[in-house]
Amino acid sequence: AYRDVVPFARRVVEEFPDRVLWGTDWPHPNLATHMPDDGLLVDFVPGIAPTPELRQRLLVDNPMRLYWPEAG
Repeated sequence: AYRDVVPFARRVVEEFPDRVLWGTDWPHPNLATHMPDDGLLVDFVPGIAPTPELRQRLLVDNPMRLYWPEAG
């Protein structure tokens, strides 16, 4: 189950807060059956990044630095 991965993901975010970002393979083009519920997956973000600062890095700062480095 997805929740089984939360402790591992949280550890990675806490240990390497400047080297992680959130992502999925939406719209899941390689899946013919069982489509993940992306809303459910997003609900795990507070458990993975438990502080506002970590969520800011995971969801905003790190993707900005990766995809738009000139903006920083």
